[in-house]
Amino acid sequence: MNSDIIIKRIYSKRSLRRLERKITALGSTCKLNVNKFLNTKLFLLIFTFIGSLLYFKHGYLLAPLFTIVVYLIYDYCYLDYPLKKRVKTLEHDAIFFFEVLALTMQSERNLKLCLDITANAIDSDLSTEFKVALKEVKLGKSLTEAIEDLKNRIPSKSVKNVLLNLIEANVYGNSIVDALNNQIEYLTDKRILDIKGRINKMPTKISVVSVLLFIPLIMLLILGPVLINYFVR
Repeated sequence: MNSDIIIKRIYSKRSLRRLERKITALGSTCKLNVNKFLNTKLFLLIFTFIGSLLYFKHGYLLAPLFTIVVYLIYDYCYLDYPLKKRVKTLEHDAIFFFEVLALTMQSERNLKLCLDITANAIDSDLSTEFKVALKEVKLGKSLTEAIEDLKNRIPSKSVKNVLLNLIEANVYGNSIVDALNNQIEYLTDKRILDIKGRINKMPTKISVVSVLLFIPLIMLLILGPVLINYFVR
């Protein structure tokens, strides 16, 4: 039986669509697809369950637990964590990219040409996605359709808002420069708040690390003489 048919029988259409959206949001350079992801996951879960069952003495108790842990870790490592990391990268890239685009559009009103100039002038993940969209335009898609598809490859809501403004500007002929400047200001403020948030969390993280490092040393200093006397006797 075809693996695609098996997957469709195991998973609901809603789950497959949600997974496909997540994989698409990993970007155009991602080589992962739904079938490959689920087949690998299924094989890994079966291997974990059978291996735990045979290897451990109480495998019948540990096998389900290990399988659930692997199930959660697999999704986090291959989807959730890369998506979170990609959101931060794209929002960081977006500030400079859209600043350059806004400057370009002050002297040139053709949105497609401005996007082409900006994408070729900047080397970043976001510019790579725009290059893919512009290639699709050359192959016959309209600019609006290409940007709509680009939105699906972007997991950041903030960057998607900018893309919506670009679509409106392309469809209705609106001025995009003011909208871009507003979005750039919003992205900049958001990045500053994120940095402040990380700075505020640093004392807590340092305290936790300090506790984990110093408690064993203190316990060793306290119990050291007792242990020495015990072993000497």
